[in-house]
Amino acid sequence: MATFYEFELDHNVVRALTDMGFSEATPIQTATIPTALRGKDIIGQAQTGTGKTGAFGIPLVHRIDVEKEHVQALILAPTRELANQVAESLVSFGKHKGVRTVVVYGGQDMRKQIRDLKRNPHIVVATPGRLMDHMRRKTIRLQQVETVILDEADEMLNMGFIEDIETILKEVPTERQTLLFSATMPKRIEKLAQQFMNNPETIAVKAKEVTMENIEQGYVEVHEKEKFDVFTRMLTIQNPELAIVFGRTKRRVDELSEALVKRGYRAEGIHGDLNQAKRDSVLRKFKQGTIDVLVATDVAARGLDISGVTHVYNFDLPQDPESYVHRIGRTGRAGKSGVAVTFATPRETDHVKAIEKMSNKKMTKLHKPTFEEAVQGQQEMAITQIRQAINEDDSDAYRAVAKGLLQETDATTALAAALKLLTKEPDTTPVNLTAEAPLRVKKRRDGGKPSSRRRDDRRRSYSRKDERSGSRRIGGRSSKKRSYSK
Repeated sequence: MATFYEFELDHNVVRALTDMGFSEATPIQTATIPTALRGKDIIGQAQTGTGKTGAFGIPLVHRIDVEKEHVQALILAPTRELANQVAESLVSFGKHKGVRTVVVYGGQDMRKQIRDLKRNPHIVVATPGRLMDHMRRKTIRLQQVETVILDEADEMLNMGFIEDIETILKEVPTERQTLLFSATMPKRIEKLAQQFMNNPETIAVKAKEVTMENIEQGYVEVHEKEKFDVFTRMLTIQNPELAIVFGRTKRRVDELSEALVKRGYRAEGIHGDLNQAKRDSVLRKFKQGTIDVLVATDVAARGLDISGVTHVYNFDLPQDPESYVHRIGRTGRAGKSGVAVTFATPRETDHVKAIEKMSNKKMTKLHKPTFEEAVQGQQEMAITQIRQAINEDDSDAYRAVAKGLLQETDATTALAAALKLLTKEPDTTPVNLTAEAPLRVKKRRDGGKPSSRRRDDRRRSYSRKDERSGSRRIGGRSSKKRSYSK
């Protein structure tokens, strides 16, 4: 591992990294930063959780000339959450150097964004649709952009933004540095790189480095009708500090979050149909610990980087194996350990094997916890709480009351009553979840390797707000064809 001092970065950037607690670069950062500092075009292939924001953000902030009063760098991201996350990181990297970063995305007040852009930021982070809006309004000028970064390029392809990206790239100077980061490299992304990049250097993190070795991975084989009960028992036993639960569709997320609340859990859901204020509110509560369980779709959770997530639960299997790695990457970050549990119906076991093959790691098969085991888990938790209280030794105010109680009954009976009060037995309130069709891995007719359901299926399963204009759009492409010159 290289330290950030070895890259000969601006001392203000190193100072900011030290403030953030960063001292050693991750593998993708070690490989990327020196090349990016030389001004080379880069294709970076890395999964989430590998530190790729730092891989492009640190050299970018180093190269910014704060004396220039125009946009020097443009970063495109597929979702609002990822755009916000990238912008927050860049603000942290550049705080001592004086680098100004602005983020623009759909669902946010356009007038505020215009005011921010008039303050001459050095870096603009944007979703493609909203950036196109500003280009049409001529409220952003890209004629002097020196660096363009495409983050999560494969996800932008899936969401139907690839044509917008091509239009945007044609409007920025050809003499520029271009960095493209993608977990996978579909043909359309390769074509994009060939068309708009100048002799790029490919940097890929080895498979071993993206399998999240510090994440304990397991799966439970369970029938659809009993999945929720088994899931809540596991929640009770494992008692996560912060957990993210993935559902496949928006309806699933809504039903699941409502069902968890009925069972007494502090949970809320997030997906693409929520307005920006609601999404921000839910994420703020999750970061602050006001809610313990965040239920999310893949698209809504893309780019989330929330510290302290101890558990990830795949209530529904992801549509493709690559999404699995993105999902579990929400935990086990910054060297900490994490737990990822996947629920699969008997008809989905082949899909589990496909995920294991892609991620190069075997999942442990877990048994379905029983109601009795959930109760026992609650009792053990109560005992742990009592022991912690004893060790903290700040219970003097209760000693007199305890002595009076022991004059009325014996110690065993008193302690048993205390344990009963502390133990919250698992709720069995009936809930109704709409059954999801099981995923299957299908063999190709030509005898090739098994492949998961086409990405088009996933695109059709998402309904989201069109970030260009706020109009409804299903999947990736809008039904109305628009041109940039319109």
